[in-house]
Amino acid sequence: MSLLAEYTTTTAADELEAAEVAVLPVGSTEQHGPALPLGMDHMAAEAFARTATDHDDAVVLPTLPVGVSEHHRQFDGTLYVSAETFERYVAETVSSLAEHGVRKAVVVNGHGGNSDALRRAARSLRRERTAFAPPWNWWDGVADLAADLFDEDGGHADAMESSLLWYVRDDLIRPAELEAAEAGASEGWGESVHGAALGFDTIDFSDSGAVGRPTQADPEKGERLFETGRDQLHALIDWLAERPLEACWPRDHA
Repeated sequence: MSLLAEYTTTTAADELEAAEVAVLPVGSTEQHGPALPLGMDHMAAEAFARTATDHDDAVVLPTLPVGVSEHHRQFDGTLYVSAETFERYVAETVSSLAEHGVRKAVVVNGHGGNSDALRRAARSLRRERTAFAPPWNWWDGVADLAADLFDEDGGHADAMESSLLWYVRDDLIRPAELEAAEAGASEGWGESVHGAALGFDTIDFSDSGAVGRPTQADPEKGERLFETGRDQLHALIDWLAERPLEACWPRDHA
């Protein structure tokens, strides 16, 4: 199948009838330090999602490019919506597709700040038996490989993200700025004292906006990350396509 946005309303009817699973890429438009573009997260999500066009039983939806990013607000170019707005937007988008008969979806997520809202949206859609739409974070799909490739805790504009984008959009990464990104980066996400989190915004603990060791980035490593994540996503789509809708709903009271 191709992309939903490229259909006409008449051709969409046949395509949606054949679709078992929708793939919805979501991300953010936010700072990623001096080396990566603002669109890193939604570009990564879209790159993974578009590989699903190889599936005859999947339909890829348009990307949602703005997410829950208020914690990056002090850095120029960052856009954000509230978690509540994002949750509703995703849930209502999936609900609108369910009206056309596609009631199973994978939400391909490129931004960690979206995760809580996506889980809530998935729970509400499932509880109401509107749709079954589990979120898939690409970095979770490649976690074991990333641990082998990079020496970092990271989490934002780090070597893992930089490598991935270097592979999928090498025209947008600025390799000469990776050293500057790392010079102003923090080793891990946030700050804590005696177990209490102190850093509520990224600027509180990272001068450059990066977290991790982006100088370890390499496009060949990015290719390995992308292929591994793609395979994980395709396996999830296959599992969901084969799963009866009745098996997706919550169990009734005993």
